[in-house]
Amino acid sequence: MDIKEIQNLIKFVAKSGASEVKLEMEDVKITIKTGSGKTETTIVQAAPMANMPQMTAPTAAEAVTPVKTESEDSHFITIKSPIIGTFYRKPSPDKPNFAEVGTEVSVGDTVCVIEAMKLFNEIESEISGKIVKVLVEDSTPVEFDQPLFLVDPS
Repeated sequence: MDIKEIQNLIKFVAKSGASEVKLEMEDVKITIKTGSGKTETTIVQAAPMANMPQMTAPTAAEAVTPVKTESEDSHFITIKSPIIGTFYRKPSPDKPNFAEVGTEVSVGDTVCVIEAMKLFNEIESEISGKIVKVLVEDSTPVEFDQPLFLVDPS
């Protein structure tokens, strides 16, 4: 679907009086919402894998590695991201990291911050123990429920 077809679809929906239209095809997902004189359009398009440029992001196999580590080290507890955002290990560039490997943490201790929509959210430990592994690099994006730290509760 090209941009001209999308523009024509938006005009058609706006004239039709429909409040919301969703269109899903195998490579494109479009949602058009209208109301109170304005039109909002969201377009999600997935490119075919054959046309993707070479990327340096982790592959699916690499992304699974922390989960494998977690199952091998099943006595460790994982601190996971409660939100989507950018992971930071310290409160500001000139301050020390909240938590390093070997740091003893208690319930309520801040272990990192995650920036989401220009807000810095302090992530607190829900368990007590020693940090044994940091699973995310500083200043990188994280997803909801992504493992951040492995903690030895003993």
